[in-house]
This record gives sequence, C-alpha cells and structure tokens, in this order.
Amino acid sequence: MKDSELRFNLFRIAALALGLTISATSVHAGDPIPAKQLFGAAKLPTRSDPESLGFYAKGCLAGGMAIPADGPTWQVLHPSRNRRWGNPRMISLLERLSREAHAEDGWNGLLLGDISQPRGGPMLTGHASHQIGLDADIWLTPMPNRRLSYQERDDFPENSVLRRGTLYVDPNKWTQSHANLIMRAASYPQVERVFVHPGIKKKLCESWEGNRSLLSKVRPIYGHHYHFHIRMKCPPGQAGCEDQVNPPDDSGCGKPLAEWFDRLKPRPAKKPEKKPVKPTKPTYLTLKSLPNACTAVLNGRSVTSMAAAEYGAPAHADDVTPVTETAFASPQTADATAFRAIEDFSDLVPKGVIPVPAERP
Repeated sequence: MKDSELRFNLFRIAALALGLTISATSVHAGDPIPAKQLFGAAKLPTRSDPESLGFYAKGCLAGGMAIPADGPTWQVLHPSRNRRWGNPRMISLLERLSREAHAEDGWNGLLLGDISQPRGGPMLTGHASHQIGLDADIWLTPMPNRRLSYQERDDFPENSVLRRGTLYVDPNKWTQSHANLIMRAASYPQVERVFVHPGIKKKLCESWEGNRSLLSKVRPIYGHHYHFHIRMKCPPGQAGCEDQVNPPDDSGCGKPLAEWFDRLKPRPAKKPEKKPVKPTKPTYLTLKSLPNACTAVLNGRSVTSMAAAEYGAPAHADDVTPVTETAFASPQTADATAFRAIEDFSDLVPKGVIPVPAERP
C-alpha cells in the first residue's frame, strides 16, 4: 500500500470514529485510492442541481436527495449504511410506489433498502451498481404496523420468498400482493428494469394475468429472492447520464429464463488443476475510471445537513437548491412536507452510537 493511500485510510478511520465528514477538496482524478473509499467517506450530497452522471455501475450523483427515514407508507432499512440518497426523480417515484401499492395492491408499505450513497459512486461494500441514484432495493416483506427501532432496521432479516433449498417460489410465502407490487413498479414508464430472482420471474410468467407486455421489464438476476431492484431510466435533459440498452420486447419467459435456471443448477466439483492457478490481482474503480464530472462532485460543497436535502424539505436560498420533486406524483398527492415524519435518523440512533456503514450480506 502506498503512503498516500495509507494516510488516507488512517484519516478516514479516525473521521468515521468521530462521526465526521471527510473533505474531498484535495481529491484528484489521478489519485490511486479506490473510488469506493472516496465516495464511501462522503456523508452529505453536493449543494447543486441534481444530476445522475455516468452509468449505473460507473458513475456518481450530484445534488442527491434523501428519502426521509419514515413516511406514512414506507420505512428505511440499514440506516448505518447511509444509502437512502438518490436522484430526486427516484425518491419521488419510491414515494409514489409506496402510496399506490398501499392503497391499491394490498401492500402495507415499503421497506426500502439501498438506493445510493450521498454522492453516489462505488460503494464500500455490496453493489456494483447503485452509483448514480437511479437504482433502489425494496424488500419483499411488507412494512410492519409499527415504527422499527434503529437496531431492528439495521438487523432486518432477509425473508426469502423461495421454498427452502430450491429455486422456486414457496406458495405459502408468495401472495398476489407480491406480484401486484412488482408489476406496479414495472408499469411506470420511467422504470427501465425490475430485477428479481429467476424463481420469481418464473412465477410471474406462469400466473400474471395483467398487462403481460410489462414482463419484458422484469429481468432475472442472482440473489434477488428477498428483495427486488428498481432501475429508472436516465431523467430527461441529463446529458451526462448513460441509459442501459432497452430490454428485449418479448416477455423473457421462454429460453432466456430457462438459461438462467441452467446456470443456477449445481455442478459437479471440478478436479483440481495439476498446476496451481495463479490468483488474479483484484481490480477496483478509481476516480480516473469514472466520468470527469465525478471529480467535481467529490470536491463540491456539501449541503448543511441531511435534513436540508430530504424529500419535501423547504428551499433555503442560502442553503440548497430547491429539492421538492413531484414530477411523478398523482394529482391528489398531499403537500410533500406531510411525508417528513422525522428530520433524519437522529432520534432513532441509540445514545452514544455513531452510524458507520456496515457490511452488506
């Protein structure tokens, strides 16, 4: 490890222990430090217009907005990760989904997992994507009828909807409300893809009786058996954002799905190679790997507090750019300030505990 990287890591550890935000004013694109350390150290978003920059797995986020810890139809999980930030259009979409699923789909409310870090970018642990504020994880467990404690949120179980030891949905766990929630997310024109476990995709292919053309957006992927993942299209007018290629027009219920099940089948153990295989050196994204604008994002001025950049926060001329975003809200939506049940996680944090990003399973 080079001296510059060692010094940065020691400084970062000390800052995290004190609950401080690391200044990025001296960060340059040529620095050899992994980008995940730089972006993972940022505790607040930039004081700027919102913009998603780069691709979902190689980019950053300017002017990020946080969804409040609690709303009438949602609660945020894993507060220690500080990943409830996103492009304002994503935050608005999640609020709308939570409200409509509660009112129309028999879903008690959303439990929200990772969205993005305050300035996006590669994460310290977990995802390769979620870098530009247009990805969000939603648990396949409905919100309970009580406010979860800080520790309960951080330790919330991964309740799989699959039959134990199989790749298929457990009929004793799966409900029509699960299907309604996933397909409602897919129905929004702004949503590009919805990622689910292949077993869930198979169940939807076999049983969904609504608009089956929406199944093309529902894509199978590893691991998504206790939560699903929404990916939005790049917002209009954000030229620095790179869209993913549109999914195929077909339902994806035939050969492509069968291929996923084939990939997931257990394989016989391979015989050990006669010659030891030389381990490959791990690679990581550096700031130089990301769009040039991400250097400016890291170096940008922060908002004054988390509450100042929450969904529904009032605009302060001397503080932040106006952030209330209702582009995707239904006409009957109440004033956005009604959804700010608490300012941030401060009243949830146990006394003496400073949130530090935790390992993601």
